[in-house]
Amino acid sequence: MTSSTPFHPSDGDPVPPALRGFARAHADLVELHEDPAHLVARHRAPGRRVGLVSGGGSGHEPMHAGFLGRGMLDAVAPGKVFASPHNRQILEASRKAAGPGGVIHVVKNYTGDRINFGIAAERLRLEGVEVRRVLVDDDLATESAETATGRRGTGATVVVEKLLGAAADDGLGIDELAELGAAFAGASRSLAVASRAQTSMHTGRPSFELAEGELEYGVGIHGERAARSIPRPSTEELVARMLDEVIAGLPAGPDEVVAVVNGLGGTTLLELYGLHELVAGGLERRGIALTGSLVGTFVPALDMAGFSITLTRMRPEWKTWWAAPAITPAFPRPTTEETV
Repeated sequence: MTSSTPFHPSDGDPVPPALRGFARAHADLVELHEDPAHLVARHRAPGRRVGLVSGGGSGHEPMHAGFLGRGMLDAVAPGKVFASPHNRQILEASRKAAGPGGVIHVVKNYTGDRINFGIAAERLRLEGVEVRRVLVDDDLATESAETATGRRGTGATVVVEKLLGAAADDGLGIDELAELGAAFAGASRSLAVASRAQTSMHTGRPSFELAEGELEYGVGIHGERAARSIPRPSTEELVARMLDEVIAGLPAGPDEVVAVVNGLGGTTLLELYGLHELVAGGLERRGIALTGSLVGTFVPALDMAGFSITLTRMRPEWKTWWAAPAITPAFPRPTTEETV
């Protein structure tokens, strides 16, 4: 098998030049600070009293820096590829983002992220800053007794950041936002599959091999292999199986959902829109209303060929927050039942 060398600068770590390029491309919306590395939104709603901060490993672009701006995040801390940001990065990002009502950390459920955000939160509290954590843990593939940390945080992070950002713009306080954030995350479940691994930045080859005609069912956003490989079914059968599992994993609630069909980096929009049509049809046949959609590459694993499906049960009072505009580099105009 031939290798495929990524188009990164040849002088080492690809993250710093990518951050500089991102900040240059979106200079009207974001500001980059390089020591320690973090990015800050240039604009925020005047009524926002509580800042929102997130972060995580690079290689998942546009998450999280693409969601900086009015209506979503105030600051982000990007780590190295597939690695947690350092607590110093999170601390500096939080200092800049904190409002008079404090700051909320949106944290994906990975050990390194939890530790480093936790250290930063302790230091902020010593400085007199109110801090709360919203933990995102939506990945059904890691909901097992063997996973000591519990479900990982994946595609639902985008939904949580969107809804929480709109609620923060309405001027809600830190405790109410933290409670809402937990509710948004708790109402969300995801599942991902892949037909090809991401390209290793060191070897230029796929990070793992799949047998002919096999599919990884339940991959992680860091390119982790699934617990099992399955014979590849038809796309229609695959989406139906995934929908059954995601719906079964959702908590009880209204039969209305936001659906995210997310590419893992090497999946075309032609495929993703076709997948969304299957998801929408499958929900309709199951008596579940599609109240909002996102289709595209929002949380990839470098260039992995695959996709994830995220469903969030929507309460009626959340719909306005989903439909609220977000002025960021990467978040599209959200679709709602009123606009489709």
